[in-house]
Amino acid sequence: MNTRTRDRVAHLDFWSSHVRPKPLGGGITNTNFIVGDAGEHFVVRVGKDIPIHGIMRFNEIAAARAAHAAGISPEIVYSEDGIFIMRFIEGQTFSEHDLHEQQNLERIIHLIQIGHNEIPKHFKGPALVFWPFHVIRNYVDTARKGNSRLKDLLPRFLEINKELENKIGEIKLVFAHNDLLAANFIDDGKRLWLLDWDYAGYNTALFDLANLSSNNELSPQQENWILEIYYQQPVTDRLRHRFEAMKCVSLLRETLWSIVSEIHSTIDFDYVNYTRKNLARFESAYKAFRQSY
Repeated sequence: MNTRTRDRVAHLDFWSSHVRPKPLGGGITNTNFIVGDAGEHFVVRVGKDIPIHGIMRFNEIAAARAAHAAGISPEIVYSEDGIFIMRFIEGQTFSEHDLHEQQNLERIIHLIQIGHNEIPKHFKGPALVFWPFHVIRNYVDTARKGNSRLKDLLPRFLEINKELENKIGEIKLVFAHNDLLAANFIDDGKRLWLLDWDYAGYNTALFDLANLSSNNELSPQQENWILEIYYQQPVTDRLRHRFEAMKCVSLLRETLWSIVSEIHSTIDFDYVNYTRKNLARFESAYKAFRQSY
């Protein structure tokens, strides 16, 4: 633990008393603390802009504030350069297993729909676009310049990325979360909350749905169900085809995120294993996509 970071958190002007920040585990992009002050608990998030990942804190904070105004994310109560503080949500952090329960999936899709439709009404200031095909191209360039151990795979990744982008076709923009890991959902016993808006930006809803599935290994039946719930219509062959393509995109993006993080991240996390896991999932999904379509 970086004691200088903890000391900085402890001496923020926001606190009304002497506080003792405690590290909050689980983050693979940021450093987080939980802090008790004046009878309340808060989460402090520490992280600078990370241009190689497209993370710009002005966008993350604006998205989180808009998500709070939309009723789906906790309130940010303080921010300064490289730090923000939000209210702590006491509850159950979801696992992949929790996302496989239909009742939870229905609640999650409802939460995603609120985000897509309501956040733009509350978002203030400039907003980023998260176009996954552009993200992948940037990651490939960064990995090549960083002499990645997997550099021989990069030309093929670019070819696949181009193929998949052509398969998606025209899209409708929504304000998407773009990082729907199970651990970003918290159930406080009454409602769900969606956290971590680092990668938020305008994108197609299809990416959030495919990202939800690929990150949490939903079954084909569950995938059809979330598509029907979200779009409020039967799943056509065309929609299913585009969804399968976008699942490959989501997994390729996650793989390249990890490849780049192997080179540049200072977070204590096993990125090599994370790369291995996501690369295997991507190859499996892409093989199934090519065989089916």
